[in-house]
Amino acid sequence: MTQEWQNDPKLQNIDPSKLALLQNLADHSGGRSPSDMLPFLMSAAAQGRQNGLQFSSDEIGAILNVLKAGKSPKEAAKLDQIVSLMRMIR
Repeated sequence: MTQEWQNDPKLQNIDPSKLALLQNLADHSGGRSPSDMLPFLMSAAAQGRQNGLQFSSDEIGAILNVLKAGKSPKEAAKLDQIVSLMRMIR
């Protein structure tokens, strides 16, 4: 994934270190099956919390909107499903 998504105006108020964490996740998540994504994301979220990075609901919403842009309805629904699962586990 290129870093162009980080330049979206919807993300202008998000701390650059948070965006860097997300880019690192994207770089290392490629090729994972959907069943492997949830544990991977949960581990990454725990690491972020340990480093003092927490995302507000508004930040999460903005990031999801940017990530879903240009995706098929099926891909967007998959993102929503992963987020829902993460919220249930938290």
